Amino acid sequence: MNEIVNRVKESGLISLDLADYKPAEEIVELDVADQLWQRLVLKEKEFRAWIKSCDWGQYSEKAVYVHCTEDAIVPTWAYMLIGSQLQAHGAKYIIGSKTDLEKQLIVENIRKDDVSEYTDGRIIIKGCSDISSPEFAMSELVRHLQPVAKSIMYGEPCSTVPVFKRK
Repeated sequence: MNEIVNRVKESGLISLDLADYKPAEEIVELDVADQLWQRLVLKEKEFRAWIKSCDWGQYSEKAVYVHCTEDAIVPTWAYMLIGSQLQAHGAKYIIGSKTDLEKQLIVENIRKDDVSEYTDGRIIIKGCSDISSPEFAMSELVRHLQPVAKSIMYGEPCSTVPVFKRK
């Protein structure tokens, strides 16, 4: 009887799944509009009182995107105060959108990956449809791997699209 041979495994191809770089942290929103007087203006005294009374521990070990859903001018220092509290309580955060935060977390996850194990490797990056901005994530992964990889391809081992090949 003929033995089944896994030619992909024997080929030396390194398969990476983009889903492995997806953020694992719980992502939560902090909307500054909730702290505006009549959802129009930030009053410093009231805002500082909220900063002191807020349970910042609820954001511990979470990823927080801080933004304002109202068309209001929020002073830079207000975001700085929020960021300082989030930092002190172990939260990862960004001033911006949820997508901005997800992109930042993906880049952090990619950079944690030790590129030395991919030196002279023939790498296939498999896609992920449930990751925000997959084209961004793919490009960041290529940026991370290209300096050491022999080649980078996209897709499944049976049908790849060449992306990079060292000459």
